[in-house]
Amino acid sequence: MSAAQAPLRPEPMLDLPDLYRAHYPHVWRTLRRLGVPARFVEDAAHDVFVVVHRRLGDFDQSRPVGPWLTGIAYRVASDHRRSARRHPEDVGQGAAIAQRADRRPGPEACAQQRERQRLVLAALETIDLDQRLVFIMHELDGVSCPAIAAEVDAPLNTVYSRLRLARARFRQAILRLRPEGGRA
Repeated sequence: MSAAQAPLRPEPMLDLPDLYRAHYPHVWRTLRRLGVPARFVEDAAHDVFVVVHRRLGDFDQSRPVGPWLTGIAYRVASDHRRSARRHPEDVGQGAAIAQRADRRPGPEACAQQRERQRLVLAALETIDLDQRLVFIMHELDGVSCPAIAAEVDAPLNTVYSRLRLARARFRQAILRLRPEGGRA
């Protein structure tokens, strides 16, 4: 049988356990960057993979998995934000716990790193969610603007506009939030 006559083999399906192991850290970071409090990130990450499990058969394997997971994480984070508005006491408690954990004494390098992370997360919080998603996908995850446009189903120029606005807001927030005389 020649190569032209060889039967077509279906592409192997993505394996959920392998996806989970390979991409859980990315999903966790994305959720945290999208404003999910540390206390709720693990549950939100599991929610992402529940959606992945349901939609795995619909995924176009010719596309990269990372942006698809980021898009799902974005929707889960949005759902979490809506839920947090209905139950603000839960979020407030999580923030208080996170703040107490951030005050633990430690080596100076760890303290500086924690401060930079806090500054970045606080700056990200000042950016509208649609703009923040584009900023995170492009600046932190290295996804191209055309790929982002395809993933979030938005016109390419809208993605570029959101990125430009997010960069400006991020820069302004960093300048405003940075401690006087400090470098971050």
